Amino acid sequence: MAPILEVKGLKTQFRTRDGTVKAVNGVSFDLDEGETIGIVGESGSGKSVTSLSILRLLPTPPAEIVEGEILFDGQDLADMDEHDLRKIRGSQISMIFQDPISSLNPVMRIGQQLLEPINLHLGLKGEVAYRRAIELLRAVGIPDPEQRIRGYPHEFSGGMRQRVMIAIAIAANPKLLIADEPTTALDVTVQAQILDLINQLRKELHTSVILITHDLGVVAGIADRILVMYAGHIVERAPTDELFANPRHPYTLGLLASVPRLDDVGVNELQTIPGAPPDMLNPPQGCPFQPRCPFAIDKCKTFPPDVTVGREHKSACWVDVTAPAEIERAKQRGYIPLRPVGGSFIGETRGSAHLGASGEERGN
Repeated sequence: MAPILEVKGLKTQFRTRDGTVKAVNGVSFDLDEGETIGIVGESGSGKSVTSLSILRLLPTPPAEIVEGEILFDGQDLADMDEHDLRKIRGSQISMIFQDPISSLNPVMRIGQQLLEPINLHLGLKGEVAYRRAIELLRAVGIPDPEQRIRGYPHEFSGGMRQRVMIAIAIAANPKLLIADEPTTALDVTVQAQILDLINQLRKELHTSVILITHDLGVVAGIADRILVMYAGHIVERAPTDELFANPRHPYTLGLLASVPRLDDVGVNELQTIPGAPPDMLNPPQGCPFQPRCPFAIDKCKTFPPDVTVGREHKSACWVDVTAPAEIERAKQRGYIPLRPVGGSFIGETRGSAHLGASGEERGN
């Protein structure tokens, strides 16, 4: 069966007074029906720009998709006119934005905003549409939906507003749901509820999901596969369990090392990735992570291809970060590996791999 979404060589740039920002630089991936993929990376890595490019929601100008294909059910969204795109947005592809308070109209009742996609995409009107809206609010866990449907956004908590956004996004039973940092600014308990809700709806509606986040813990329990982005590139891709158990790109190692662990409290100092993300007006030659990478070699001045390193596991790196000689050389630059297991560095449980770079010596 063909993937429901295929992104091929996507390049998105922003024209500014200072020059051209190469925000997304040759991204390719696919998504199967009913599958969830997580796209992770630090701020500025190109995650959100990738998702907004899929739906062509970036303002043009200054944004421009300069190259690539976005094939959804065989149709190239990158080459589609605005009239046809409007039929797909909110109907076949929906998006949950990271800030519901700025996405909801503050002077419109929740019911009015929920009825809009129901009227537009499902063609339902009157009492039938109103009942559908109440059903959606109930489905996303809004208590007393018959009363709350008449409320305004400011009368809802942050978690409830995000549930309303999810209700709007699934109103037309989309085939693809893009969730861009859906748990930002929510407390941990509410984050878990929102993620559980998205996962539950995916199973019930057989919807494919793209989950965008900077939090590895968010994708650990919900994504089938993970794409790691850095400076507009996908630098590593793998099934979730495989990525956490056997990370193979130096940037992924750094991300995992920066996640706090309960069993490290009072024992080890939290690691960080040295340096700063590159200026995408003038990105570095070759591998964009090379200036911050303890494994860097001269060959890194040429951008590496995707190398198959495991089952459905690819890493864009010239170096085998599990090779003892490479680890020893990286140690001399301040890299401190933890918990060596059979040539790899593996955490004790899923999502607990603990690797990275640091300038200080520390004990195990």
